[in-house]
Amino acid sequence: MDTPQTRVLVVDDEESQRSALAGMIALWGYEVETAADGLEALEKLESFGPHVLVTDLMMPRMDGSELLKRLKSQGSNVPAIVQTAFGNLETAVSTIHDLGAFWFLEKPVQSAELKLLLARAAHQGRLTEHAERLERQLSNRGVLGDMVGTSPTMQEVFALVQQVAPSRAAVLITGESGTGKELAARAIHALSPRCGAPFVAINCAAMPDTLMESELFGHEKGAFTGAVERRAGCFELAQNGTVLLDEIGDMPVGTQAKLLRVLEDGRVRRLGGKSEVQLDVRVIAATNAPLDSAIKDGKFREDLFYRLNVFPIPLPPLREHKEDLAVLIGAQIEDLNRKHATKITDVSPQVLERFYAHSWPGNVRELRNVLERAAILAGEGSIEVSHLPVGFGGAPAPPPQQADGALRIPVGYTIEQAERALIELTLEHTKNNKTRAAEILGISQKTLFNKLKEYGAQTATVG
Repeated sequence: MDTPQTRVLVVDDEESQRSALAGMIALWGYEVETAADGLEALEKLESFGPHVLVTDLMMPRMDGSELLKRLKSQGSNVPAIVQTAFGNLETAVSTIHDLGAFWFLEKPVQSAELKLLLARAAHQGRLTEHAERLERQLSNRGVLGDMVGTSPTMQEVFALVQQVAPSRAAVLITGESGTGKELAARAIHALSPRCGAPFVAINCAAMPDTLMESELFGHEKGAFTGAVERRAGCFELAQNGTVLLDEIGDMPVGTQAKLLRVLEDGRVRRLGGKSEVQLDVRVIAATNAPLDSAIKDGKFREDLFYRLNVFPIPLPPLREHKEDLAVLIGAQIEDLNRKHATKITDVSPQVLERFYAHSWPGNVRELRNVLERAAILAGEGSIEVSHLPVGFGGAPAPPPQQADGALRIPVGYTIEQAERALIELTLEHTKNNKTRAAEILGISQKTLFNKLKEYGAQTATVG
């Protein structure tokens, strides 16, 4: 990946000094333009767009101080190196303090000192340019709610979201885990006339079958053991708003029948209740796997599918729109800096290269997790390869060590990697008896099966 040449604007009223400086800076590999005074510099700043400004302090028509004042009033962040004679040293220091110049150099300029300052100022200038470019991208059709992307693929998704949002139509969002299905649902709600009413999300895969109906439809006091008070369900809580039924494919068939009736009648009856509550709720469903096979296997009702699939929105996996990585990284870094009070500026070219080479089986959620861990480790500046999880995009991570039935996890493993190693070791111990393994791990068999299904999908994607 070629790096664009750094641009430097040299401003000096003495032609010989201006030419000498420009020639020396060009020899160091910079692209150089010159100006004879502040007024000409303002014109060149507009057309040339320098990353660094090297300016004399005392000049006719418009001097260096006035030039920097003008740039500051225009909101320009181009770092400026000010040249000054010995007698103007106090003025130069004042210029740096009051006008935000990057640094000053006493005449005659020492080449080694100028070269070092230029490198530092250029780095700051390029970071500033990158931040401004990212900001323009995000404001120019690159963001919808919390969804980010400038690729044609994501622009198609944004267009679908904007088209369906004002309607009352049910929406079925499909896509792999981590592609941002809930973000799309929230964007639909935020752009709809219901935006001022509640948005209520329920994950059907994470809810025990015995509690799902209560969560969806609510219950009366005494409806079942433990029902010590009346409780409204998700549909009532979302009155006049939106309900998201995430991972709808994992909903029990019996509950599907009751959900279908609620959708058809527009009324809900709490468990143990005698009366019905009239509803005005927009329903959005989401699934990480196509429902066709579940319908064929009798695990998902075909009539419910057609009720939910009025307006389908497929979300692409990250590997199919990697051109969005740059804006996704920028948006995530900005959010992580707010969350963790870090000062991350960007990712190094080496990290970006690994990101583009990675298949991202966990999609945008995986990108977020990788960046969050790296941001905490780095604290400030650029994220480097050393901040990535062990084995990410390169050599495989060292395997966990097993001894006397104990599991020793190497430093650098993520929580997800450690969890997978523990599950695999437990299954090995139980000779693949999943019921016994789930008991030892203290999780439900359904959770264990979902984890194994996830690991299998990751292995297939990477392979």
